[in-house]
Amino acid sequence: MHFYPHHIGDFLKDTSSLTPEESYYYLRLIWLYYDTEKPLPDDIPSLAFKIGARGKEDCVRSLVQIYFTYDSDLKSHTHQRIDAEIRKYQAKAASAKRANQIRWEAEKDLKSDLKSDAEQIPTKNQEPRTRESRATRLPPDWEPSDQLIAFMRKERPDLNPSHTIMKFCNYWQAKSGKDATKLDWDKTFQNWVLAEKEGKAKPASQDPFASRGGV
Repeated sequence: MHFYPHHIGDFLKDTSSLTPEESYYYLRLIWLYYDTEKPLPDDIPSLAFKIGARGKEDCVRSLVQIYFTYDSDLKSHTHQRIDAEIRKYQAKAASAKRANQIRWEAEKDLKSDLKSDAEQIPTKNQEPRTRESRATRLPPDWEPSDQLIAFMRKERPDLNPSHTIMKFCNYWQAKSGKDATKLDWDKTFQNWVLAEKEGKAKPASQDPFASRGGV
């Protein structure tokens, strides 16, 4: 973690009794905590070396005792505010990683669908495709099935179902050209749901699809 919110007013208030040198060592201890994303080890000589305070071990020991809390289980020194900031940072990083993974998998599925469509185009040595396998445009009265609603709520609970469905229909019904036809609109909708950007779910009481999809 190479960035954190530094509250100048709180820092100045907490360090008002310290000398400039002591304030600097305390700041270096904070940086070390954030950089490693771990509590400070119970090893004063090592801490003094890492923050450039060799020969100032007594000063470092006092700073650690005053501003950090010793955890006997971890055998290290913790800091409540720093721990809270690290947890927020790690949660945000994990969420971004998951969103990128979902988007990557959705894009992979879309490419696979396009490849499958291309492979089904008949050549001179192939029989024409049957009516059942012919790609079609999205019907004007298309609506997702209960299974698709359940899929959307399970995989992307952050999305507003009504808004997502309207956006999907508007896009594909307005699109022109050969790319506007698909062999399987249910799978196309599933890929669309997975690839959508993070949104904000609509309260169930206001969602016309709240009674569908097993919810």
